[in-house]
Amino acid sequence: MGLKCGNRHTRCGTLHHMPTAAHRTDAWYARRLSPPAAVPRIVIDTDTANEIDDQFALAWALLSPQQLQLLAVYATPFSFEYRRQEMVRARRLRDRPEACSPQEAELLRHYAARLAYYDSRGWDIERVDWPVFDPPAVGMERSHQEILTVFDKLRRSSAGRVWRGSAGYLQAPDQPLRSEAVDHLIASARDGAGQDDPLYVVAMGCVTNVASALLLAPDLADRIVVVWTSGYPSSASHVNHSFNLEQDLLATQVLLDSGVPLVYLPGFQVGAQLRLSLPEVERFVQGRGAIGDYLHHLFTHNPLWDLAGIHSLYAHSWVIWDVITLAWLMRPDWVPSELVRTPTIGADRVWRPAANRPLMREGHAVARDAIFADLFRKLEHAPA
Repeated sequence: MGLKCGNRHTRCGTLHHMPTAAHRTDAWYARRLSPPAAVPRIVIDTDTANEIDDQFALAWALLSPQQLQLLAVYATPFSFEYRRQEMVRARRLRDRPEACSPQEAELLRHYAARLAYYDSRGWDIERVDWPVFDPPAVGMERSHQEILTVFDKLRRSSAGRVWRGSAGYLQAPDQPLRSEAVDHLIASARDGAGQDDPLYVVAMGCVTNVASALLLAPDLADRIVVVWTSGYPSSASHVNHSFNLEQDLLATQVLLDSGVPLVYLPGFQVGAQLRLSLPEVERFVQGRGAIGDYLHHLFTHNPLWDLAGIHSLYAHSWVIWDVITLAWLMRPDWVPSELVRTPTIGADRVWRPAANRPLMREGHAVARDAIFADLFRKLEHAPA
């Protein structure tokens, strides 16, 4: 998604001029982005039906009341339709690779192996009818139902704790999408002490709900801390083929330019280390209550297999990306991080550094074994 140059908040595809409150100095951001001193109040914003990592993360959160005070869970929109369109374009580029621009060559390289796999199966990517290509509103509703399923498997009440989010993506930087989740987020943030007791917004999908709340209530930037996983490290020069970042690119730009304190935990290179294999899931997850059996079922029936071009679990592992957000909140030393400048990002999905931007906290490593050991031990106490 590109933005038109000429908007008063816009320059060549990325927001730059949204005002920053005078009190938000580097010292203020440094204090705000310090790890929580006590049990943090959190809400989780998640595209739970997208694949399987959100269910693992949500189960871990619900099994960790001593470390996390989970107030609510919000369903976010999602759809892989834009990736279908990218693959259609890449397939057409295969017929004239010598005429590709550098950007087109990168797109073709990114999808070449997957398209070859589809060809071997006789699949026409323009015509396959997979649930992952459902419209964003359907993805949000499916995620809402999946959140309720995880609560049910853990015998937890979802009453007043699970809310529907936006039914689509932002269409303009001044047009927020109101929803149950957005209204609840604004009210929850304002209910707290704000400066001394921020609400941590754990974002595990696209940030449409979060961006909408910030547009409707800019004061939330003083009351919340967003903990979000997506993309490459901000120092990388790669195109961010990251689902959480690119499916609502405008919402990503609004978040980055809002001035809200942000804990950014890269998926690639960092969260990507959080892989589980089938033997581990069979040994430490399956049989651990109703939720353990359900997570095992998800692992062996991943809805992204066809899209990702995977036909066998033999010697294969899967990234449980989203648990990184909770890991930082529970034990910040599990996700070592540092303060850096918040980058900008344009329609090309490439990070650009900017010296005058607010500080954010960025993760650069992950204690994979310790994180999964904690999750596995808590699953041992899951209800039947």
